[in-house]
Amino acid sequence: MALFKSINNKAKTIDSSGFGTSASNYGGRFVNKNGDANVRKKGIGFLERTSWHHFMLTIPRWQFFGIIILFYFLANLFFATIYYYIGVEHLNGIIASNNTEKFGQAFFFSVQTFTTVGYGHINPTGFWASFVSSVEALTGLLTFAIATGLFFGRFSKPEAYIKFSENAIIAPYENGTALMFRMTPFKNVNLTDAEARVTLGLSIEENGKMVNKFYQLPLELDKVNALTLSWTLVHPITEKSPLYNFTAQDYGSIDGEILVFIKVFDDIYSTHLVKRTSYIFKEVVYGAKFNIMYNQNEDDSVTILDLQKLNSFEKVTLP
Repeated sequence: MALFKSINNKAKTIDSSGFGTSASNYGGRFVNKNGDANVRKKGIGFLERTSWHHFMLTIPRWQFFGIIILFYFLANLFFATIYYYIGVEHLNGIIASNNTEKFGQAFFFSVQTFTTVGYGHINPTGFWASFVSSVEALTGLLTFAIATGLFFGRFSKPEAYIKFSENAIIAPYENGTALMFRMTPFKNVNLTDAEARVTLGLSIEENGKMVNKFYQLPLELDKVNALTLSWTLVHPITEKSPLYNFTAQDYGSIDGEILVFIKVFDDIYSTHLVKRTSYIFKEVVYGAKFNIMYNQNEDDSVTILDLQKLNSFEKVTLP
């Protein structure tokens, strides 16, 4: 109960966070650093709860191409095995002196059929070999159509190319302190009408049990017309802030998380995009200030934005 008393009673809680209130039923952080909800679903089958379209569009690039290449190899291996057991004598044009060469020839015939290249060096004879090759040709056409659609979907999927600082900081602000973190676009995109919303989640003891409490954190500036340089979001820690009177030890001992939601408009995609992240209290640096990320070039003709300085800060003494 002592923890609950230490939180500013002037701060108003909210009920629209979208997260549960029972801290004992919630594990870990609410939102991962990449913006995904930290939730693992169970109770239904793996295939039923998985959207393969979303999965293939969101996995890393190396995993996507790895799955495509692996499927391509296994599919041809599967059909090559069928041809081998039907009998390579039903594949006219194969010249092989041992079983390894026979299987290799069947594999490369499968590749030609699967891709519908059909060089003509080998052709099926007999019903079963012709039937399997026709099924494989259809499978190849459908597979490449799906793979092409997924590749285009990944290439054309709208994405907010925004990076957040690894840490939030408690920095000097006017005559007091403020919670700060910053973000910046990192690709050649034009982002406008940026809006930010920040929510604080705390696990506190209330009436003998642990509960989650959520607070909307007012920002010094929650909208900007254009997001071209870095944008430092500032929550002044006033007497109405739930972080009022928090010490460095509190940030190290209390289970708290700062949830960040950003909405921007991308004029190329002509649509609004959303980016999310979060900072747990252990990722908050108490007593620091960010270093400036941008400056003019030597002849004062252009502004240089140094993305390597996104996480750059220096320690300071708080008032």
